[in-house]
Amino acid sequence: MHARDILSRPVVTVRPETPLTEAIGLLTEHGFAALPVVDERFRVIGLLSESDALAAKSAAQSAVVEAVMAVPVQVVHPGTDIATVATEMLAGRLRSMPVVEAGILVGIVSRRDLLRTLINDDATIEAKIRALLDDYAGSRKEWTIDVASGRVTIRGNRIDPTEERVITTLARTVSGVDHVKVLD
Repeated sequence: MHARDILSRPVVTVRPETPLTEAIGLLTEHGFAALPVVDERFRVIGLLSESDALAAKSAAQSAVVEAVMAVPVQVVHPGTDIATVATEMLAGRLRSMPVVEAGILVGIVSRRDLLRTLINDDATIEAKIRALLDDYAGSRKEWTIDVASGRVTIRGNRIDPTEERVITTLARTVSGVDHVKVLD
């Protein structure tokens, strides 16, 4: 699994000239640990964490984000393995990391995103696949879905080769799925 599989988006960002009080409002309103600071081309140039905002306590009324943001920013790429992301976050005592592709912010990974990967048990995977299949076929089809350690078997009535490809593709979009087998 990679950063692209667990990142959150859209990302709430601030600009360097954003008043610190406004940025603090965004942090608290959304419950974020940090906000990426971006330039006009959406490149990450800093990170404003809760700690940065707290450290600026006396200047908060008149300061702008640029005065207190952390630089340089440690970022990851969409293809970075989540084990590497977790290791970097722990080593750097980071609560979140921006995900950047070709220099542009595409998402953010938080500790909470990493923790969610730990609860992708078989029942959760089955429920996610069932929801996708119900959205795909409505209530007109009954599915039997078996999941064992990321290996998924889906059974249904009158599944043609085209529908088999669609079902397989949908199931593979669920985090934690390693293999999909579709049976008629």
